Amino acid sequence: MKTSIFYWAICCMALTFVFSCSKSNDNIDDPIPIGDISDIENIQIFLSNHPINMDISNSSVDVNSDLIINNIGSDRGIFPDFGSGEYQGSPIGIPYVSVDGSQPKVPITFRGNSYDDNYGDESDQGPFPIPLNAPIEGNGAGDSHIISVDVENGVLYELYNTTQVGSGFEASSAAVFNLNTVEFRPDGWTSADAAGLPIFPLLVRYPEIEKGVIDHPIRFTVNRSKIYEGYVHPARHLVSGNMSDELLPFGGRLRLKADYDISGFSEINKIILTAMKKYGLMLADVGSDMFITGAPHEKWDNDDLKNLLQVTLDNFEVIELGTITLDD
Repeated sequence: MKTSIFYWAICCMALTFVFSCSKSNDNIDDPIPIGDISDIENIQIFLSNHPINMDISNSSVDVNSDLIINNIGSDRGIFPDFGSGEYQGSPIGIPYVSVDGSQPKVPITFRGNSYDDNYGDESDQGPFPIPLNAPIEGNGAGDSHIISVDVENGVLYELYNTTQVGSGFEASSAAVFNLNTVEFRPDGWTSADAAGLPIFPLLVRYPEIEKGVIDHPIRFTVNRSKIYEGYVHPARHLVSGNMSDELLPFGGRLRLKADYDISGFSEINKIILTAMKKYGLMLADVGSDMFITGAPHEKWDNDDLKNLLQVTLDNFEVIELGTITLDD
């Protein structure tokens, strides 16, 4: 379920700097203009006591940290799966849009297709305030996420495996999050992400860089063979696999070690790396090993982002996992 298309790309392209894809549906008319995404950074993104907002800089290290790090690959560098410009004709990263209370709500139809199944029974039901010309990740290839943030009401809408059809959208799954609360999916439910987590609050977003701080964990992926068949809070969903001390469950966090020297990096990368020390990385989906996820923006310097590949996994530690839920 929900395997990133770039897992397959990386196998073929080895060390080539591969990016995820996003492209808007430019030919679809929408009477409501899409808002400025910078507006989103001025609203509350979950309450301060939400687990996603938890400072883990002083959290205990899991007893199996070394096993998990070595199994993923201690010499593997952090891969920034976002940037500026285009890769194969599409913007690089998972896009999102800002709307307000005037945005018309459109119907959501749940279906399976050749890419993935129908998870409508684990989804929030529409209609949703999503512009018909909202950008779809990968232009409809791969995970095809759509993310819409209602800044007026503080509500997040996310779709997975999406196609724009007629007056609405078809999708495999959908999730709604009230950003003014401490809210989770029902146990065992997916979201627009395999782990049942929200996507948007875990993205690296350029307007955060402009504010000078990233105040949340960062979404990342690993190969399915390295994921424990279980999940830890605040994740809500698992994928089939194995149970071993060397595997990381969905919702598990990695923290960049406090003594890792970031002084030689650019100011932008220092902001990203500082967030990894304070909030960590959160395992949210199946994909290529140690791909961190962000949103496309014309101001990203792709060459500079590539310097994050120097930060290898042996400079991280796994935060104490606590209770692992084994059944959906």
